[in-house]
Amino acid sequence: MGPGLATAVRYLRQPLNRFKQYDKSNLRPDVMAGLSVAVVYLPQSIAFALIAELPPIMGIYTAIIGSIMAALWGSSNHMINGPTNAISLLVAASLTNFLQPNSLEFVIAAGLMAVMAGVFQLVLGLARLGMLINFVSHSVIVGFAAGAGMLIAINQIEPLLGLSLPDARMIDNLWAILLNLPAVHLWTLILGLVTMVVVIFIQRFYPRLPAILLGIVSASVILFLLNLDQAGVTVIGEIPASLPPLASLPVLDLELIARLSTGALAMGAIGLVQTSAIARSLATQSGQHLDSNQEFVGQGMANIASGLFSGYGTGASFSVSAVNSKGGARTSLAAISAGLFILIGMFAIGSLTVYLPRAAMAGVLLVVAYGMIDWAEMKRILTGTRSDAIIMLVTLLGTVFLSIEFAVLAGILLSFAVYIMKTSAPRVVPVLPDENYRHLTHQPDRDPCPQMAILEIKGDLYFGAVNHIEEEILAYAENNPSQRYLLIRMSRVNQCDFSGIHMLENIVRTYRDNGGDVFLVRVAGPIRQLMEATGCHHYIGESNILAEDDAISHIFRHVLDPAICIYECPVRAFKECQNLPKQVDWISIPTSRVVPRESVNTISAGELWQWLHLTDEQLIKGRQPDGQPKQKNGFAAELMARLGSLTEREVGQRPLIIDVREPREFHRGHIPGAELIPLRELLVDQIELPRDRPIVFVCQSGRRSRRAAYAWRQEEEMNVMILDGGIQAWEAAGLLEAVEIFVGAEMDES
Repeated sequence: MGPGLATAVRYLRQPLNRFKQYDKSNLRPDVMAGLSVAVVYLPQSIAFALIAELPPIMGIYTAIIGSIMAALWGSSNHMINGPTNAISLLVAASLTNFLQPNSLEFVIAAGLMAVMAGVFQLVLGLARLGMLINFVSHSVIVGFAAGAGMLIAINQIEPLLGLSLPDARMIDNLWAILLNLPAVHLWTLILGLVTMVVVIFIQRFYPRLPAILLGIVSASVILFLLNLDQAGVTVIGEIPASLPPLASLPVLDLELIARLSTGALAMGAIGLVQTSAIARSLATQSGQHLDSNQEFVGQGMANIASGLFSGYGTGASFSVSAVNSKGGARTSLAAISAGLFILIGMFAIGSLTVYLPRAAMAGVLLVVAYGMIDWAEMKRILTGTRSDAIIMLVTLLGTVFLSIEFAVLAGILLSFAVYIMKTSAPRVVPVLPDENYRHLTHQPDRDPCPQMAILEIKGDLYFGAVNHIEEEILAYAENNPSQRYLLIRMSRVNQCDFSGIHMLENIVRTYRDNGGDVFLVRVAGPIRQLMEATGCHHYIGESNILAEDDAISHIFRHVLDPAICIYECPVRAFKECQNLPKQVDWISIPTSRVVPRESVNTISAGELWQWLHLTDEQLIKGRQPDGQPKQKNGFAAELMARLGSLTEREVGQRPLIIDVREPREFHRGHIPGAELIPLRELLVDQIELPRDRPIVFVCQSGRRSRRAAYAWRQEEEMNVMILDGGIQAWEAAGLLEAVEIFVGAEMDES
């Protein structure tokens, strides 16, 4: 069994896991919480069915099936599933376009639509695509809920007033209601208003009581006592009490399936978004860990079962779930208990609904509709980011004025579009060490290092973002041409694809073509593995992928040109700059020109040491210091052959070693016999150097000496070279002892 199939089986076996892990001590609180939910949800389910233009019994069936199935296959311990106002409105809006409400075809289509939405949700869950819901903006839910609340309120004005008007668009419907106000049925309006007052009063002052149930009971008692059903007040009628029957759905009717597909997709999507938001909210309070994929499976199973057993689309209800949580529910058995109690309640009160005024249900739905509009949240979104405000307004206006399923899908697609826009244009910001040199932060008011830029990429390197990132980096490089070196901080880069690899290689190539280089820090493990697998790691070089704590120090000591640091740069951007002997205020030398690496001859530390220790006699006879003969005039011949410009006479002379560092660097250690001439004096003052003697320029790492050798070679026809790697190479070759002995002697003399 493959890992994917094993995971799918684990999701489908959730009911077994539920019962195996159940603690019997939770039974009583779960059952009592389920009873509280049933008292609230039974009348609500009837009201929601009326929103969907379906028989009231379908709302009860949906509450029974939805709560039980979602509890068995879901992951939340407190969430209650069943009919909701948003999904009910979505069903009505999707089906009334081509079917007659309350007709047999309408009822069958509602059940088939629920099955289609459930299959969509189930496939997403089994495919472990639960994370997709994270990309849908919260503004979609707020906008859709507000629009749905407005539509529900408008649709309930007619039954509240006791009017009977033909179906029309929202504006036409409102206009028709205004024209027919003289025909309002007074007792119907009174019952509706009484219900609203009771519900609002109890919710405000006695929130623990079942406000909706008591409001409906109040209106029903008035109707019964005054025989208002005989006075023209419309009632719901008797609800047939029976177990949810298996529906005969036209699952092979491809034409009907095609017409329902948009609505089913919207129902599945909005159901998942609502469910995830409610589940996360409840989990935050309870501390429960949720599995979004398992929740998708639970929603899918609930919708499929509801459609097959004479119900319609289900979703999570926040208000009822809150009742369940506050009622002391500990596990999902509370939701199962609620479904069973609703079933019992249906048998108990089914005959009493002949006294249930339709206006009372309209009053309940008007209160519910108003509660759907979260004015405070809408205000926060409008004063927040522009993208969230646009998503909310598009969804709201689309829900009110266009088809609801189009509005839902448009809001979801707009969320994805905003996400893609944001992730495809991540910020690339220059950063510098803070005042304590501990963290790299964006400090636009500080002057950067003129040689090296540090850029932080705040986003992933995937195909949709790499063009923007590359353009940002190259634009920065063009605006700061002196910064030939680049340090890229990748702490915010969590993902990288092959397009990202190509982008990194292009950036490195561009900087190297301009005589610089690129270094990386904070490269995540998976990205480093991808770089190694694609050869990018080899192209950039292991030495260019650094640990962040040592990166600036390494680049400062081995890469940056100290001549620029000392003579041109007044900035002390890094910790390593603080002790530099800055000379910019009283001398100016031409250091900005890039010196080609191959422009001057180099001599290694070993060769220079050997040359310094040869005698004239050994050079003439072509012998090494140990007296052994060597072919082709020995070491001298090899040195002349490699450098190409040395004559035998010049090799026979001792080279003049000129140290171009600053005095305090020189006094810390230098090559015995070296003469100190700082670079600024060498390039500016009238310094006389011998023309008939080879000269070896020395500095700390080879960069200042290369600049000195290049300048003297251009201006004077002299045989100059540099110590490759400078004093660092001299010490690395094991010649540190010579430096230490000389320094000690110098100190004794002083």
